[in-house]
Amino acid sequence: MHRESVEVSGRDLYVKDMSMLVACDRVEGSKVFGSDGKQIGHIERLMLEKSDGRIAFVILSFGGFFGIGQDHYRLPWEKLRYDARIDGYRVSMTKNDIERARRFAIKDEHDTKHHGHKGHDYFGVPPYWM
Repeated sequence: MHRESVEVSGRDLYVKDMSMLVACDRVEGSKVFGSDGKQIGHIERLMLEKSDGRIAFVILSFGGFFGIGQDHYRLPWEKLRYDARIDGYRVSMTKNDIERARRFAIKDEHDTKHHGHKGHDYFGVPPYWM
């Protein structure tokens, strides 16, 4: 269905306000700061549910040197809060708290519900699929 763009006062009525949206490639690479104000790491990847597009979790990456030896952790999206002042995300935990969670391995990408349930339990949020 084709619809013509309608302009009112120089504004296209069919274009929604995009100020509250962010492209996933802008989220990937964003810094993550802990409750102590220290940078923990960065968001390496957003993981989306194929069927409905919900953000299932992010893969938080930190440590290592130039990408070698980095640790990866599955972090529920609900735990992150964007903070414009730091142009990054805050989580209500410290790096030490996150290090106590189960590490994320690439092989886990295809087994999200089994390992994901444990991860969501650790972080105290209900799994995204419930």
